[in-house]
Amino acid sequence: MAEQLSGIIPPMVTPFNQDGSVDTEAFRSEVGYLIEAGVQGLAVGGSTGEGHTLTDHESWSLIEIAVREAAGRVPIIAGIIVDSTHQAVYRAQALRDMEVAALQITPVHYLFEPDEQGMYAYYATIASEVGLPILIYNVVPWSYASPALLTRMITDINGVVGVKQSAGDMHALAELLLRLKGRGVVMAAVDDLLYPCFALGADGAIAALLTAAPHLSLELWSAVKEGWHVEARDTHEQLLRVWMALKGPNLPARVKTAMRLQGRAAGLPRSPMRPPDPAEKEAIRIALQEAGVL
Repeated sequence: MAEQLSGIIPPMVTPFNQDGSVDTEAFRSEVGYLIEAGVQGLAVGGSTGEGHTLTDHESWSLIEIAVREAAGRVPIIAGIIVDSTHQAVYRAQALRDMEVAALQITPVHYLFEPDEQGMYAYYATIASEVGLPILIYNVVPWSYASPALLTRMITDINGVVGVKQSAGDMHALAELLLRLKGRGVVMAAVDDLLYPCFALGADGAIAALLTAAPHLSLELWSAVKEGWHVEARDTHEQLLRVWMALKGPNLPARVKTAMRLQGRAAGLPRSPMRPPDPAEKEAIRIALQEAGVL
């Protein structure tokens, strides 16, 4: 199923209730909304989904709901954000009976960064013990895989099928595409530069901006694929307005605000992440309006 990974794959938010529990009905509704919008896949439990805050059972439950609601219409990517090989294998093995297209796994995110040998061993062990396709989620600034290391892991580790290149590093994405020469899946997560990422040959995107503005994101992807670069640049500028209002340390909470302004159930962020203040909320509203989303 990993070969299906291309195009616009929004990373879903996790809607929380006031008491911090997961609002599964709101989540189920959003799965339906995004699929009806025409997205090419869904990612569950990533950083936009506050995956680092989810318990094992919350994570498994959300992935199960997404798989069931999607019913084969789009591939589901399961996010894993943990801090040890043991945790990653445990979290992933429970997904083997679910119809997930791939696992999106970050490097460990504690402050003691592994060396390249440790990073390689981390993904190699997970791949061998779980047997599901893996996308490396290259997002942790102090635990960052270079294009050379990513190329080696994608080429040499059976089961590592690609990377979600994030951390605002389009330079690394460009180098990676050059090194891979068409091997593996390269998904962009450089939200403010998705247009040039697509033009360079990225296979698609998994980025918070897609969740906030899925229809515009689909327009951008289609325009680039068709070679309509004037239209693509115009859409890029609309999306950039939205991103400039979304970016911040409480990004998932801002994405949820953008969703609520569009009438979509989004829930609250999980404590201690704070909701946007009135000024941030107004900036998001204006950006969505200027982009034609509202």
